[in-house]
Amino acid sequence: MERTVMIKNPTGLHARPAAMLVQKASGFPCEITLVKGDKKANAKSIMNVLALGIGANEQVTIITAGEQEAEALLAISDFLESLAE
Repeated sequence: MERTVMIKNPTGLHARPAAMLVQKASGFPCEITLVKGDKKANAKSIMNVLALGIGANEQVTIITAGEQEAEALLAISDFLESLAE
């Protein structure tokens, strides 16, 4: 399953929200991948997520595969869309 979201947070996906994202993603047994342009990252790895360098007003595609993929997709996309620090 996949869904594309816009990062509205003025500072992008910096360390604190990235850590919160990894914590949320780690609660699901499925694979969760973030895609920005031609880069892919494991959403359960803080280093991978930060390496994407996701800034404000950039689109990110969330891809989930496996057990609870629908729940994970909804939770992660809702979290990213609600970021507005």
